[in-house]
Amino acid sequence: MDIRRVQEIINSQTMINVNYHGIPVYLEEVHAQNNTVTIFPLDEMKNRQVVDLEGLVELGP
Repeated sequence: MDIRRVQEIINSQTMINVNYHGIPVYLEEVHAQNNTVTIFPLDEMKNRQVVDLEGLVELGP
């Protein structure tokens, strides 16, 4: 996923569905210097992870 799109999703007022390798996640913070993002699975909100943007997929319109 493009880093600009990730930032748009984070700043959005509406919920935009995103998966990380098939797991629904919440995007928390972009780290532009190394093309990563802090996420957490929607069913494990305490399980924060820093992951590469490449594994993120936006779902639906």
